[in-house]
Amino acid sequence: MRPDQTAVNWIAVDWGTSNLRVWAMGAEGIIGTASSDDGMGQLSPDQFEPALLALIAPWLGKGVTPVIACGMVGSRQGWHEAPYRAVPCPPLDRAGLVQVPVQDARITLHLVPGLKQMKPADVMRGEETQIAGALALHPAFDGVMCLPGTHSKWAQISAGEVVSFQTYMTGELFALLSEKSVLRHGMTGKGWDDAGFEAGLSAALSRPDRIGAQLFSLRAEGLLAGLSPEQERARLSGLLIGVELAAAKPYWLGQPVTLIGDESLCQLYARALSVQGVEARLLPATECTLAGLASLARPLETTS
Repeated sequence: MRPDQTAVNWIAVDWGTSNLRVWAMGAEGIIGTASSDDGMGQLSPDQFEPALLALIAPWLGKGVTPVIACGMVGSRQGWHEAPYRAVPCPPLDRAGLVQVPVQDARITLHLVPGLKQMKPADVMRGEETQIAGALALHPAFDGVMCLPGTHSKWAQISAGEVVSFQTYMTGELFALLSEKSVLRHGMTGKGWDDAGFEAGLSAALSRPDRIGAQLFSLRAEGLLAGLSPEQERARLSGLLIGVELAAAKPYWLGQPVTLIGDESLCQLYARALSVQGVEARLLPATECTLAGLASLARPLETTS
C-alpha cells in the first residue's frame, strides 16, 4: 500500500527479533503498511537505518516525519538501547522516549523503553506498548493482562499502572521441545487435536509438579500406544499452558483477564482459563500496539 506522502503524519514501527513491521499513519488512522524479515536479530548496528528506509522511503515527503518504534529495536543488542523503566509505573511515558540520531534528515526516530522489575527479576520490551494500547481502548480497566507468545507475560494493572508482571517461557519451551528434544520424533506435521490439548491441560493443572514425567510420557505413548502426531503436539501445548496457568494462578484467580496477542493462541489461553471459571476478553495485538504508539505520537506530530 503506497499512500500520498502529504497524508502521512507519522510512522509506527514494531521491530522484533525476527520481523520488522511499519505503518504509515494519517489523520484517520492506517494509510499504508509494509513488513520485512529484517528483525533485530539479523542486523548489525549500521544496518538498522537502511532496513527501515527500505520500507518507509516511499512514504517520506519534503518535510520531517516522526517515526516511533517499539520492541527489540531498543534492546542492548538493537539499534540503540532505550533503558528500562521500573514498575510500578504507567506502561508508557512520553518523557521516557529515547531519540536516536539518524543520517536521513527526512525522519526523526524515537524508541519506546521497556519495563523492568527487580524482585523477582523480570523485563519486557514491546508488551508495554500493547498494554498501553489496551488501556487506551479500555481506560477503566483494572485487573490482569496476559500476553501469550514466545515469552508469555502476565501483568497486574491498577489505576493505569503496571504494578507487577511475570514472564513464562512457554512458547519457547514448546518450540524447543517439539523441534529439538526427543519429542520431535512424534511431532511431524502441524496437525492438532482438541481432546489432546484438553488432556494435557487437565494433567498439568492437577499435577504441575509432575511436568517432567508428563512430558516424557508423550514419547512413551507414541512408541507404545500409537499416540498420533496431532495428539502429541496438542497435548504438549496443553501441558505447557497448564503449567503456566498453575504458576500464574495468583495473577488470574478472581481477576478480570484481558488476553492480547495472536488470535489462535489467545483462544487456547481463553479455553484454558474458562476451565478454571475465568472468562477472558481478547484484544488483537496489532490494534493494541498501534493504539499505544498513537498515544505517544500526538505531541511529536505537532512539533515536527
